[in-house]
Amino acid sequence: MPLSIAPRAVAIPAGSVAMHDARTGRRWSVEVAPFEIGATPVTQIEYAAVTGEWPAARRGDLLPVEGVSWWDAIEYCNALSIQAGFQPAYERYGDTAVWLVASDGYRLPTEAEWERACRADSTGPRYGAIDAVAWFRDNSDERLHPVGGKEPNGWGLYDMLGSVWEWCWDLADPDRYGTYRSLRGGGWFDEHWSVRASVRRNSYPGLRIDDVGFRVVRSLVAPDSVRLGP
Repeated sequence: MPLSIAPRAVAIPAGSVAMHDARTGRRWSVEVAPFEIGATPVTQIEYAAVTGEWPAARRGDLLPVEGVSWWDAIEYCNALSIQAGFQPAYERYGDTAVWLVASDGYRLPTEAEWERACRADSTGPRYGAIDAVAWFRDNSDERLHPVGGKEPNGWGLYDMLGSVWEWCWDLADPDRYGTYRSLRGGGWFDEHWSVRASVRRNSYPGLRIDDVGFRVVRSLVAPDSVRLGP
């Protein structure tokens, strides 16, 4: 596969991000190592080039791929890694996935990585005026739009807010939701209060729905640990 099939990436510098869980009221800070992240969510043409599949409810080459489960997303990451000559980031054992943290392959962002990338060192609920940066219920005509049509954040990332919710690696709240995985960013059908950098949603990893997609990241520094799961 030509490396150009991989989504265009933007390097994100190391730094800290303040996290918040509204349900429990817990607040914590995470130190994030440098990484690179897709400038846009994975598009339908990028997904099809790797998997041969077009799962989206509304087809369009430059529309975000949607209708993909968390499992579909990590399988795409592994397939893209293999085709690009990198070590796959995940191993799957039935209903359990293990992240090979030292891998140089493509993977889903952690929640902390996603929020750091989204905020781009901004401090408000959004990195710009909502109509300028996000497709959401009030301006989307209740449909998907091609990626990159709104203003980027300060690091050149598009559609971090609105468009499609994005799968993250993390378990959302295992004490309450078990194996549910985190989703971030809000989507084209959401009200403005759900389209903020801090909002957390979650669902079971097999969910396929027309406002959920993902973007990929790669580590730029090899961590000391080698495995992390489930």
